[in-house]
Amino acid sequence: MPARPAALLLILLACSAAAELPSNTPPLAQSRQLLVGIASDWTSTRGSLQCFERSLDGWKPAGSSIRVLFGRNGLAWGRGLFGSQENGPKKIEKDRCAPAGIFLLGTIFTTDPALPPGCNYPFHTVTERDAWVDDPALPEYNRHVRLQPGTTPPGWFEKQRMRLGDPAYRWLIEVRHNSDPPLPGAGSAIFIHLQRGPDRPSFGCTVMAEPDLVRLLRWLQAPANPAYCLLPATEYRRLWKSLDLPDPALIYAP
Repeated sequence: MPARPAALLLILLACSAAAELPSNTPPLAQSRQLLVGIASDWTSTRGSLQCFERSLDGWKPAGSSIRVLFGRNGLAWGRGLFGSQENGPKKIEKDRCAPAGIFLLGTIFTTDPALPPGCNYPFHTVTERDAWVDDPALPEYNRHVRLQPGTTPPGWFEKQRMRLGDPAYRWLIEVRHNSDPPLPGAGSAIFIHLQRGPDRPSFGCTVMAEPDLVRLLRWLQAPANPAYCLLPATEYRRLWKSLDLPDPALIYAP
């Protein structure tokens, strides 16, 4: 495939994660805000999400739990801040599973010119020049790509364009699954966003009602290096101590 001119595309990594932490460092050592999503099992399409803040005494709940929906086919291990696990399915492109693991949160993408009042977090307003690449054959796989003004879109751009006018995508919180670096075919375009209905799971994202998502947007603070942990309940109980996660007793069951 011929190389593309550097001037053609600007790949935006607005909240790029640091290099992988040393293996002996807890994955959340640099985070002071954490979202914890819990599913009943690997096939669950719904569960709960709870916000936590780290204090000198450890993780403390921040507000009430949120009812959420996951992928239509449940959960599968993703690529995030800790190593691959042998038990359970592994996420692949278009498997309609939400990635399990721990992931940093990146940029908030919105079709609005600004976030709701009270929000203080890096965001990017999506236009017709923005794409998120889910084609594993492209070098830009699982990247946000913005076409520079005055340039001709490459042939693949139209199919990868981010949607405009879709109410479910009004706000997209980037979940940095398979991001550092992306592995072709391991899954792409994972976000936290609005649900399409109270009983409609997603294609792999975590979705919720609008009042809950707006509350979440207002709570997030970039200096706290927020992260998202999503696990089936049995895996959470198995791993919480080794991964420096909140005590399961502090989490409401889905």
